[in-house]
Amino acid sequence: MQKRTRPVVVLVGRPNVGKSTLFNRITASRRAIVTDVPGTTRDVFSQDVEWEGIRFELKDMGGMYGASEDPLHALVLQQGRRALETADVLVFVVDGRQGRTPGDDEIAKALREAGKPIVLAVNKMDDRRARDGTLELFQLGIDPVVEIAAEHGIGVGDLLDEVVRRLPPPSDEPGEPEASGPETRVAIIGRPNVGKSSLVNRLLREERVLVSELPGTTRDSVDTLLRWNRLDFRLVDTAGIRRPGKVARAGPLESVSVIVARRAVEAADVAVVVIDAVEGATEQDGGIAGEAERAGCGIVVAVNKWDLMKGRGPNAAAVFDDEMRRRLKFLEYAPVLHISALTGERTPKLLETIAEVAAARRKRVTTGELNRFVAAVTAAHPPASPGRKAVRILYAAQVRVAPPSFVFFTNVATSFHFSYSRFLVNELRTAFGFAGVPIRIQVRARRDHRGSGKGP
Repeated sequence: MQKRTRPVVVLVGRPNVGKSTLFNRITASRRAIVTDVPGTTRDVFSQDVEWEGIRFELKDMGGMYGASEDPLHALVLQQGRRALETADVLVFVVDGRQGRTPGDDEIAKALREAGKPIVLAVNKMDDRRARDGTLELFQLGIDPVVEIAAEHGIGVGDLLDEVVRRLPPPSDEPGEPEASGPETRVAIIGRPNVGKSSLVNRLLREERVLVSELPGTTRDSVDTLLRWNRLDFRLVDTAGIRRPGKVARAGPLESVSVIVARRAVEAADVAVVVIDAVEGATEQDGGIAGEAERAGCGIVVAVNKWDLMKGRGPNAAAVFDDEMRRRLKFLEYAPVLHISALTGERTPKLLETIAEVAAARRKRVTTGELNRFVAAVTAAHPPASPGRKAVRILYAAQVRVAPPSFVFFTNVATSFHFSYSRFLVNELRTAFGFAGVPIRIQVRARRDHRGSGKGP
């Protein structure tokens, strides 16, 4: 686990007092799910924040104390206490409309025992009903008290002013070396209960996200920065994606969770598709991986729980991979690793592979290299078109990266036969090292330059 270099501010409070809304407001994001269901947030979010030139890490943790019917509330509480231990300043968020409650008294006592600076944030003060309850909240004996309305941003600047006044002075200790490349966003995706959260915790070497045998434990897409070999990975643990019919029957909260998970995939550089080794690849795994492929993510397949497959013979991995490739044919380009989040088996290799795929996704081929490749490939295998037209590739260019996209300019307005397009993609991947990366190709007829002065 890397050494901490920035102070930490933790948002604490009962369920449904507006901690996630405040987190989203301060970080100018919509990372945390906000609903009227108490206990919506289970995991601890963290994000770097800068206010008045001072940087700190802001954490939003699951609702502590108070009434909760969540079967995982005990785990939420345990994880919340671990977050408290890392804090330099605590922001105690209370609901001004409800006034002082026994749950607030319980939390106030626990926070005082933690011995950290505390700022009391009385939320929802844009509601007239909150005026009557505010005086009771002053009786908690916490100073300072800042009245806010997180949903509308009222008083949030004043709150941050009070927070940064209580942060420790900057440390003179040298931090970790700068990363040697851009941050890589890694979405950990898969069906419920395949071990996504366990994998994230193993990679981070700490219990950062909740793990339970209960499907649907992860609701939000929880992301955490990991520094490995001078590379920065933003690991995003997503909610398990079930079939649409099951999601609809589970209710609106899970529907929102799945939407957030899909947004995380769209924003990712690399998606790690986690498959249960015992259950094998399923049609739903293919659907989930297909979403990552359509989003243009690099893809790594992590076959988890491989420790349970020991003793099945020396060819167990080959047999498993052959069957998986048969079921998920479109993933033939994705590297496959057999891992165990429980024991840590091959998890360092997983990070190495993610880094390789991320680099391949950003790779750019020079126009000269590309056209030499085109000349060699077309000489051996001339292009084929659906209409059997005589088609020649005149030249080609890479028009973007992430994912790598190429345009092939031809003598006629046509497209390649699908089999020839697939052939070209495979040849590009082999020639230029695009392992684990989807490749996009377009075909255009070369325009006549005469008289227009314009290029293609």
